[in-house]
Amino acid sequence: MRGSAGALFGLVLTGAITYLILGDSVGTAWLIAPMGASSVLLFAVPSSPLAQPWSIIGGNLLAATIGITCAKIIDAPVLAAGMAAGLSIGAMFWLRCIHPPSGAVALTAVLGGPAIHEMGYHFILVPVLLNSVLMVLTALFYNNATRRPYPHRPQSAAEQPRKHDTTDAAPTDRAGITAQDLDEVLKRYNQVLDISRGDLEAIMLQTEMQAYRRKVGETKCADIMSRDVVTTEFGTPLAEAWQLLQRHDLTALPVIDRGRHVIGIITKADYLKHAEAESHTGLGQRLAHLIRPSQLSHSEKQEVVGQIMTSEVVTAEATQSIVDLVPLMSNQELHQIPVIDEKKQLVGILSQSDLIAALYETTMADHR
Repeated sequence: MRGSAGALFGLVLTGAITYLILGDSVGTAWLIAPMGASSVLLFAVPSSPLAQPWSIIGGNLLAATIGITCAKIIDAPVLAAGMAAGLSIGAMFWLRCIHPPSGAVALTAVLGGPAIHEMGYHFILVPVLLNSVLMVLTALFYNNATRRPYPHRPQSAAEQPRKHDTTDAAPTDRAGITAQDLDEVLKRYNQVLDISRGDLEAIMLQTEMQAYRRKVGETKCADIMSRDVVTTEFGTPLAEAWQLLQRHDLTALPVIDRGRHVIGIITKADYLKHAEAESHTGLGQRLAHLIRPSQLSHSEKQEVVGQIMTSEVVTAEATQSIVDLVPLMSNQELHQIPVIDEKKQLVGILSQSDLIAALYETTMADHR
């Protein structure tokens, strides 16, 4: 329904605007037939590489130019049509703007009849370029308005930011299917795919994760999480929170409100960041200033957890598969993830140690 409505919207609007701009000066050429095929790609499969703005605009311009040129220099219509289509395909490959309806644009330029031939190279700008630009603009509006991002921008693993600013791939990319494996297979396949390389890689990695989820079974976060969670609150003094970390030998404390909703997390790293916020000199003295209230003067107020905690907290649901946490804890290097229930209340916490133990047990069970 969304694709059908989009084609209706795009074609009617494109034809109407072209008519308003040109009036009756171009006869029936307000909307050329290949736009119908373009609408299928733009509104039914907008994520296709063949449906991207450069593909439709570049492909149609090339095809129209080549088609008009072939029609002018080759007298035999059938030969001119074949040359126009063949050369257009080669040009689209060369400039990376393959758009199947452009083949029809090339044939229209050759076989469109006297009206098209009289227009000559003017046919390239009106209606081909005008129709193409208007169709792309309607696709930009309609697809994004219906929550389908357009133009489509695939995210490959290689494009993910590296936390440590090194050339190493993310931990999950060093095992299983790698980008090099995909490149080698695509090289041997030697065919044009109607899907971007980044999307194909993402689908394969998600499929690999799904297969691993099936292999691991139905192990949920609730099955392996720690339930006796040491927590703190927004207004807890930093010195008191530090004592909790030291007493329980922890590196992080979930910060909760009175309804046990997670509003943040505070780690030992937060203390260090706050202590050296201005300079690196006297780090030990400033850190001691945070965790030893006895060193405060009478005019100073104790700082509280809410001032230095991390507010944007990644949480997991108790019923969520532990496989979903692998990329979070490996690639994003999260050491602890608070676990919440259906009411968004804290019910546990899951650490890297818990996850490693569970995955190890599952692997060992497969070999028993």
